[in-house]
Amino acid sequence: MAAIAYEHVTKRFDDTVAVDDLNIEVADGEFLVLVGPSGCGKTTALRMLAGLEDVSEGRILIGDRVVNNVAPGKRDIAMVFQSYALYPHMTVHDNLAFSLKNFNVPKSEINRRVREAAEILELGALVKRKPKQLSGGQRQRVALGRAIVREPAAFLMDEPLSNLDAALRVQTRAEILKLQNRLGTTTIYGTHDQVEAMTMGDRIAVMNLGILQQIGTPRELYTSPANTFVATFIGSPAMNVLPSCALGAGIAGAERLVGFRPEDVQLRDGSGGAGQSAYYEATVEVIQYLGDEQLVYLRLGDDEVVAKLPLDAELEPGRRSSFAVPLRKLHLFDSETGDAVGTAA
Repeated sequence: MAAIAYEHVTKRFDDTVAVDDLNIEVADGEFLVLVGPSGCGKTTALRMLAGLEDVSEGRILIGDRVVNNVAPGKRDIAMVFQSYALYPHMTVHDNLAFSLKNFNVPKSEINRRVREAAEILELGALVKRKPKQLSGGQRQRVALGRAIVREPAAFLMDEPLSNLDAALRVQTRAEILKLQNRLGTTTIYGTHDQVEAMTMGDRIAVMNLGILQQIGTPRELYTSPANTFVATFIGSPAMNVLPSCALGAGIAGAERLVGFRPEDVQLRDGSGGAGQSAYYEATVEVIQYLGDEQLVYLRLGDDEVVAKLPLDAELEPGRRSSFAVPLRKLHLFDSETGDAVGTAA
């Protein structure tokens, strides 16, 4: 195992800056998630760490060693890609053993590592099968097993679950977390799925357009977003962000934007009337029932607001109602830069 560091790392492709002055320190044994939309730079950052892309500027360290000019096979890391990339003519056992044979690992050691990886991932009954005889989830576990048998200093995972259906993604997320907890291997995991990021990472690094927007624990990113991009990217449904004037009195600074989470919206005629709050009238447009709660889409002038309310909140599409948001739950952002400037309370 080893700590990993990006020190002022930049990657240029001709006139395009894919990663711009990236600074991240990953602790030994930490599970860090790189998250952002397509084109944000997370895959390029992973590929530079793996040695599959050259670094234009800056340094990458694995442990105490600068690896900018170290060949991929000498970096002591294992990468799990979006595609399973299994050899179709080989059995599960031979797929797991393949990289070890290339490194001239003794046969007895290969068998030990393959056996242990198969046990960890519950692949023991499948070792004689070929990939076409496996389900998507089983193939992904074999891909993870190929990384495990390497016993590397770090795992790099780039969208490893994107080919799985929704239910299987949830199951495999749990398997990866249990695996990482058991092995304690430093892991950097790239995804565009913020739910995946929030449920998996010890810390999350949010990227956009090649620039690191914020890094912190899931709770820190959710409760204290650094800017409007993080505020609206992290959380489902996304944070509501609108001009402060739309909520009326009680919020200083007409030049600011105000953000609040859907779950912080309250009906004014209920408990939401207590304490210091911002009040507004809005028209109910759509109601989506989610079992124990409901998502309510509201029209507030030119803006749409999403509220997450209990089922006993009696609302009807087309009807205007009064809502409240506690001032302490309102996040203020600079309207020009989008940077957080505090809260309304």
